[in-house]
Amino acid sequence: MITVTGLTKRYADNTVVGDVSFALEPGTVTGFLGPNGAGKTTTLRMITGLVAPTAGEARIGGRRWVDLPNPAAIAGTLLDAGAVHPGRTGRTHLAILAATIGVPARRVDELLDLVGLGNAGRRRIGGYSLGMRQRLGIAAALLADPPVLILDEPANGLDPEGIRWMRELLRERADRGGTVLLSSHLLGEVEHTVDRLVVIGAGKVVADGPIGALLAGDGVRVRAVDAGALAGSLQAAGLTVSVEGPALTVAGATAEQVGRIAAAGGHVLTDLRAADRGLEDLFFQLTA
Repeated sequence: MITVTGLTKRYADNTVVGDVSFALEPGTVTGFLGPNGAGKTTTLRMITGLVAPTAGEARIGGRRWVDLPNPAAIAGTLLDAGAVHPGRTGRTHLAILAATIGVPARRVDELLDLVGLGNAGRRRIGGYSLGMRQRLGIAAALLADPPVLILDEPANGLDPEGIRWMRELLRERADRGGTVLLSSHLLGEVEHTVDRLVVIGAGKVVADGPIGALLAGDGVRVRAVDAGALAGSLQAAGLTVSVEGPALTVAGATAEQVGRIAAAGGHVLTDLRAADRGLEDLFFQLTA
């Protein structure tokens, strides 16, 4: 579990993060979103003890990062995939980390295979692509099989196959009872990966909740063989209808209401669903 309470970071008169609070439960993947400069990375660095907060605190499993006896055994992190020695091989990099945190050496080869670097483990990291470095960073985060993962832009440089692999990996971790905090600019991928969203803008939380609830719109979208005739029936029933090409958006209505009116009028429907917003629309609305 990750608990963030009133986290604030000021540099002179500039408040980068202001009174950020949220609590993440086991069994969830949470997307941590915000535009550039919103304070995402600073917040993650405060959670992981790399930046001292001006006020507030963050706890992982009930303890501050500095109080964890072996932090990597509790929370695996990937904050900068480039923060590795380019002259080392991927295997040596993981072996040094494993020895540092008390993980058996056999775990190194297991992780290299898991992240798809089994054939590249003995190559120097300086020759790795960005996607390969991301995979290596994910392997490092998983070394001690920690219950918490904190990842900043882990999909950078991954190809479609790699993004799908990462999505399945994070979902599997959450299904096992893990807590995953994921920062990313790939909104489409986040929408298909996370259970929950925490969105910040200008250093403050502007949205926090289950992704389904945040994306739920107000009303219904419907398509019909004769959209014009259906619009007339809906308006005659006192509903507000917006025409968007072949689709209608009915504000403040339920799918059952629209379906009953359509059936009574003999209208043939080809689509009927809640008027959910896309994550991109929500993101820009919240951070404008």
